[in-house]
Amino acid sequence: MEEERLDRYLAFIKETELLKNVLRTAWGSAGRQESTAEHSWRLALFAALMLDEYPELDGKKALLMCLIHDLGELYDGDISAALLPDEQQKHAEEQRSVERLFSFLPDKDRDNFMAIWKEYNENSSPEAHLVKALDKAETILQHNQGMNPSDFDYEFNLQYGAAYFREDGLMAALRDRLDQETKKHIM
Repeated sequence: MEEERLDRYLAFIKETELLKNVLRTAWGSAGRQESTAEHSWRLALFAALMLDEYPELDGKKALLMCLIHDLGELYDGDISAALLPDEQQKHAEEQRSVERLFSFLPDKDRDNFMAIWKEYNENSSPEAHLVKALDKAETILQHNQGMNPSDFDYEFNLQYGAAYFREDGLMAALRDRLDQETKKHIM
């Protein structure tokens, strides 16, 4: 591997460390706010488990999609879907962030990462659709597992990302289980 490429990979990985400091509006089981990096890691692990059920999908692409899907939050932070003021503005800000971050990479890697990031955001492939469903599922699961503030809105879980689960029997069954867990918190 040429030294310049190695240096660019290291610069990129060093920059992504910032994602460990970006907090989400989800809480861990110990009562600490979750970071975006933690969410992305568990999403990738969840996808790795589920990909055997979808042998027709490109598993490597799906896992990379899990790892990079929220890198647009690196510089400006996470905006909760429950508090989303302007989705187009949020997307534009996140795209500027990933363009800045991906500029650390060699051209071939930059172009590949950008294409996969856009594919996820546009939900333009079966891999993106699965990752979007699992992203919502992981978030709901964290909401249900977390030591949340007393005013936490569990009702939000019941509609969050529901459309991503409707067309696939396995995903519908997963969503049903998550909704049942959420309803226990509401009662």
